[in-house]
Amino acid sequence: MQAPETDGPVRIPPELKWLKWLVIALAGVMIAGFLVLIAALVIRLNAEALPLPERIALPAGTQAMAFTQGTDWIAVVTTDDRVLVYGRDGALRQQMAIEPR
Repeated sequence: MQAPETDGPVRIPPELKWLKWLVIALAGVMIAGFLVLIAALVIRLNAEALPLPERIALPAGTQAMAFTQGTDWIAVVTTDDRVLVYGRDGALRQQMAIEPR
C-alpha cells in the first residue's frame, strides 16, 4: 500500500491542533513541578539541623536500636526494650520500659 501523495504541507485538523497544545502545556507543567520539587529538596536539605550533643552515655550493657529527636530532647530506643530520653546537653532526663504484649 502506498502513502497518498500530497501537494504542499499537510494540514492538521483543528481538534488535533488543540490536543497538541494541551500536550505541550502538560509537559511544561510537569517540568515546572519537577523543578519546584528539586528546589524544595535542596532548601530542606540545606536547612540547619538541631544541634546534637558530642556524646550520649548509654547505660552499661545497652545498645541503641532507634533514635529520634524533638526540639529540646533526644530519645534512644535500646535493644532491651527501653526508651531513654536525654536533654540537648546529653544528660539523661527520663527512661521508660516498653512492656511486651
